[in-house]
Amino acid sequence: MKMAKKIGILGAGKLGTVLGQLALKAGYQVYIAGSGSAEKIALTTEILLPEAQALTAKEVLAKTDTVILALPLGKYKSLSVEQLAGKLVIDAMNYWWEVDGQRPELTDVSSSSSELVQNYLKKSVIIKAFNHMGYHDLYDEAKPKGQSSRKAIAIVGNDKKAVQKVAVIVDDFGFDPLDEGSLMQGIRMEPGSPVFGANLKYNELKERLLSFETTKRGVAAKKAGNPAVKLGGKF
Repeated sequence: MKMAKKIGILGAGKLGTVLGQLALKAGYQVYIAGSGSAEKIALTTEILLPEAQALTAKEVLAKTDTVILALPLGKYKSLSVEQLAGKLVIDAMNYWWEVDGQRPELTDVSSSSSELVQNYLKKSVIIKAFNHMGYHDLYDEAKPKGQSSRKAIAIVGNDKKAVQKVAVIVDDFGFDPLDEGSLMQGIRMEPGSPVFGANLKYNELKERLLSFETTKRGVAAKKAGNPAVKLGGKF
């Protein structure tokens, strides 16, 4: 009997539970943690993720080598560098000022937020994905491979083998994976970008990502010397 693929999710809010549902539908064994004890999210998981295991963050990280971060970005320093060492970490986090407060380091356009996370989690491989589409669209738009109406998810990362692994996960979850290049290109997927909150097919998403330089945020990033915008495009 083939063993189920395993995936861990840190964050049991709307995004985390939707990604957990997509993972379960795709045949993954899901381990999920909220903040604090597993009992705090027991009711949520019992209703929305009955086949998943609700655990503490430490227990989740002990169970799998692939982890999705579905937390508010401002909480990234609450993560354990050592417990995440050697893990493939999918960064689905975004900055929300209502939750995170005014945090200049989280809004700095001279680099992407995923580079900030990678600099903190130095012993992990960070790949950005699943952050630019709303959780409701992620739930509603997941479709089998080959359907003409299938939507796309952009992926960025410095480790190409890890990007390929995440591309398989994106495909399994019901979306066409679009490799947008290195981790610095993640700024094109963040709040304020043309693709953030959009629900697009592969070619539409690709075109919209390239239009970042024409936006207010793109102009600010270029002025700040962000190499992703200065050089432009995928690399």
